[in-house]
Amino acid sequence: MLSLALILLFLLSPFRSQAQKVCGSGYRLGNVTYFQSGFVADLHLLESQCSSNHAEIKELKLTVEHQTDTRLHVLIEDAAQQVYQVQEDILPRPPTGGSTGDASLLEFECTTTDHFGFKITRKSTGDVLFDTSHSGSAYSDLTEPTLIFQPQYVRLRTSLPKDANIYGLGEHSDSFRLGSKYTRTLWNSENPFIPRNQNLYGSHPIYFDHRGSSGTHGVFLLNANGMDVKLDQTANGTQYLEYNTLGGVLDFYFLAGPEPAAVTQQYTEVVGLPAMMPYWTFGFHQCKFGWDSLDVLNGVVANYSDANIPLEGIWADINYMDGHKDFTADPGKFPLSKFQSLTSDLHAKNQHLVAILDPGIKPEQGYATFMRGSSQDVFLKTADGRGYYTGKQWPGQVVWPDWFHPNATNWWTEEIKLFFDPQTGLNISALWNDMNEASNMCSMSDLESPCDSNVSPAWSYSNGAKKGLPGRNLFHPPFYKIGNHWGDISSNTLFTNVSNHDGTYQYDTHNLYGTMMATASYNALLARNPNKKPFVLTRSNFPGSGKHSAHWFGDNASTWDDYRITIRQMLAYVSMHAIPMVGADVCGFNFDAQEKMCARWAMMAAFQPFYRNHADQSAPPQEFYRWELVASAARKGIDARYRLLDYIYTGMRRQTLNDAEDAVPLVQPLFFVWPGDDATWGIETQWVLGGGVLVSPVVDDDATDVRYYLAAEGADGGQMRYYDFWTGKEVQGELGWVTETNVSFTDMPVHFIGGNIVPMRVESAMSTAEVRAKNFTIMVAPDAEGMATGWLYLDDGVSLDVGKDFLNVEFSWDGESKVLEAKGTFGFKTDVVVESVTVLGLGADGGSVTKTGSWQLWAGFKVRFE
Repeated sequence: MLSLALILLFLLSPFRSQAQKVCGSGYRLGNVTYFQSGFVADLHLLESQCSSNHAEIKELKLTVEHQTDTRLHVLIEDAAQQVYQVQEDILPRPPTGGSTGDASLLEFECTTTDHFGFKITRKSTGDVLFDTSHSGSAYSDLTEPTLIFQPQYVRLRTSLPKDANIYGLGEHSDSFRLGSKYTRTLWNSENPFIPRNQNLYGSHPIYFDHRGSSGTHGVFLLNANGMDVKLDQTANGTQYLEYNTLGGVLDFYFLAGPEPAAVTQQYTEVVGLPAMMPYWTFGFHQCKFGWDSLDVLNGVVANYSDANIPLEGIWADINYMDGHKDFTADPGKFPLSKFQSLTSDLHAKNQHLVAILDPGIKPEQGYATFMRGSSQDVFLKTADGRGYYTGKQWPGQVVWPDWFHPNATNWWTEEIKLFFDPQTGLNISALWNDMNEASNMCSMSDLESPCDSNVSPAWSYSNGAKKGLPGRNLFHPPFYKIGNHWGDISSNTLFTNVSNHDGTYQYDTHNLYGTMMATASYNALLARNPNKKPFVLTRSNFPGSGKHSAHWFGDNASTWDDYRITIRQMLAYVSMHAIPMVGADVCGFNFDAQEKMCARWAMMAAFQPFYRNHADQSAPPQEFYRWELVASAARKGIDARYRLLDYIYTGMRRQTLNDAEDAVPLVQPLFFVWPGDDATWGIETQWVLGGGVLVSPVVDDDATDVRYYLAAEGADGGQMRYYDFWTGKEVQGELGWVTETNVSFTDMPVHFIGGNIVPMRVESAMSTAEVRAKNFTIMVAPDAEGMATGWLYLDDGVSLDVGKDFLNVEFSWDGESKVLEAKGTFGFKTDVVVESVTVLGLGADGGSVTKTGSWQLWAGFKVRFE
């Protein structure tokens, strides 16, 4: 959320990066020392060709390590180790398995002459995956060397294949497969209406490079500094990717794949596995900025019930606060005693309340949260140390927690435990962190009160190892300006000359602020209830955020284009950025939602991980029950979603496993499933949910026709089979590109993919708790060979550590013997049973055959079809 004045400023004066002069001299490799899994070496600057203003770092250190057979680590850092590196306690480095170079799937090769460069090659195919060699064609238009390493500018370029398939580098609202001439700026920022080709709320410097039958690999640069990643071509047409950072080191992790999902799994080994989410969070949620009283919240809950539309959670935006101050409730419109009554009523109906917290704290005498924080010295200070650094958020003047301060997490935890105490406070089920890029309603061009105008000192000092070089201009990097849409890197955020408690600067740690807040919130909820899975929704994010939080895609708009964009944002975040619990504000946050668009969105989002309708205070109400068409679409979509809840929960569980065999993303782009089919490589409006359900929404404005793709061959070359999700009928005729006409606004093409078994509840309910009491039906969708497999994971849905109290069943179907077999681990005790098994395409006319019974989920079983 952003003030109207700043929105207008942004819309009227967007920043565009410009071509900038570069200077570099190059490095020579020397003093190589080998160890079992790699080597270390020195990089010596050649005779400098640059002025003193752009002085290069003279001595660098190179470390190359085959950490596992599928992961190669390449680190280029300053020999003195003063340049900032992401703190280990923020993003712990992965343990090294000590793979030998012989066992690795990747090979490292470097030049030993002037102008050091290196190549990464896939051994099995000989494909060059990454090439910074100055003699390579990607450098044909440069007179500068491969590597430029200055205090405030680091550049490295690699060649790419022609028509490369590059994905990732989020967060953005652009095409899923990135263009050949494209710049991605990574600098976390408030950005209303999620405009195209601009930096948004998260920064993820990882890309996937898909090369069809040759395999897929990933490249992750662990660097939190602001940067531009450029895709472009040289004058002779050679494609390249180029990093341009405002500092930091080149800390690369090369991930071998070769399957796309394997790259995802290898990436989580570096940044951490995503957290398993509570079962109830997969329900449908409703929020609106502008609900100005408890009566409104109560009315929304009642209206959903009257409309027979399940509502799992009601979300309280900043309107519930007293003067928009964290850890307060408006005594007139949201009196605490009545607020407590609302939460009690919600819990009695198996519903939940989620509350928002922003990072800005009003520095007001008598405001207990501020006073306690001040006494513990947890707030960021001005660069000259004269007092607290101040800016503007919704309460007016604010100060910000310094998450690097050793007291900050404990202070935040105690505030959450006090205000959200289940007995004496507001008994919420989860937290929502907004404005945490951090967003500041002060721009560098307008520093009037309450905005802090103290911009001195602008230069950095030396504060210890890996905490940043001294003598840097922390407001205006002298050599390179990234394409931040606000212009200056300090505009509309925390001043970049502000020092953190550990001696680092916001210049280097800006992109970590939101993740650190979300982590603190996660830990606070854990302290509040140590036995339950916490749920934190964050706007700002960075690699590793998925370990502690979910993410929504920010302040989108009620437009058909933003409806389509949510698909490609989901594809990138779930399958490539290791944050699987994601979704957009359904029906759009800004502007006036249109009935037909909202109906489509309600249906589509029912098949995405996180499902919440949310709107701005300036937008009209858009709850699903406002239009009968939308209400009908929502009922149908939620009915299907709730019947699939355990299938979705199982898919989430599989993504949280550190298991190369079973760890697959909950949502997959089509090229993950059919990597050799080049028709899938650019598809950004379909997805595979849980491995076995293909979702193909209608995406054109107001349309009732949709063109979607059904791959004819599987990854193994076998013939594909598909079955309509709604009717169970097998798709007949030629596969490939299919046009379906007359798709009503309460419908959407969804298919079971042959070869999969999908467990479903026999019916839906008004809450996820009630769904858990429903029996199961098992849907078997055989492949062309008559075979199918699937999984079902169950636990209590809330416990952080379930121990051995879980059920993990593998289902298999043998079309020759016509037997469904269930086997696995049966540690979770449940009274629900499998009451039917349906095999699609088994009937004489190609229809389905169903067998009913009562098969307990206490042990393995077999179901025979005669």
